[in-house]
Amino acid sequence: MARDHQPSRHRARLVAASVATVALGGTALAEVPASAADRPRGHDVSSHQKDVNWPAAKSKGAAFVYVKATESTTYRNPYFDGQYNGAREAGIVRGAYHFALPHRSSGTAQAAYFLRNGGDWRADGWTLPPALDIEYNPYGENKCYGLSKARMVGWIKAFSDEVKRQTGRRPVVYTNRDWWRRCTGDSSAFADHPLWLARYSTSAGPLPAGWEFWTFWQYDNSGSLPGDQNLFNGSQSQLKRFARG
Repeated sequence: MARDHQPSRHRARLVAASVATVALGGTALAEVPASAADRPRGHDVSSHQKDVNWPAAKSKGAAFVYVKATESTTYRNPYFDGQYNGAREAGIVRGAYHFALPHRSSGTAQAAYFLRNGGDWRADGWTLPPALDIEYNPYGENKCYGLSKARMVGWIKAFSDEVKRQTGRRPVVYTNRDWWRRCTGDSSAFADHPLWLARYSTSAGPLPAGWEFWTFWQYDNSGSLPGDQNLFNGSQSQLKRFARG
């Protein structure tokens, strides 16, 4: 995901977001992958992007965006309101995401904090379902946050259940195949959740266990749109229907 600047620490960009990133030497792709060029384009942003020029993003083809709202239960993106509302004012479908730190507090607690601080959803056709960013630990060497595979699956389930309880929708799960295999044991328990796949390559490649298709694909960490570059697996009208729920 797009990194944040926080007063007490800087989050390192996770170059190892996928096996493909390493295979490509970490180089950025210059264009939308040809295999998905006809799909709606989008991006994701955090406090790193600060005050985004949303009309410019719209003019460059942004159909949707995910905005970082929170991390753990102690951080809220100080630019969130301007980014989230600015995207809507520019006519861009937008949603909020939460960066998980599973070793800090329960999935239920982090979901509740996220929903209180921008992650809520409404069926207006402009609001994407809440998203959970679950990936390599950027703050330490233990990439699975010290949780066993079973505990990690339980943490994700608790987060999802709280989001479903409060919003009526299951969260989108942002992850990559390598982390999912290493830290959940290739769990197939979340096949009914939309997948937001992180893989920097010209194709989406093999998916994490349980999913038959991706809903969003983050294919690069830079490009013509602010932040990371994404695609939606459908048409523009299907994107709006997905937002409505």
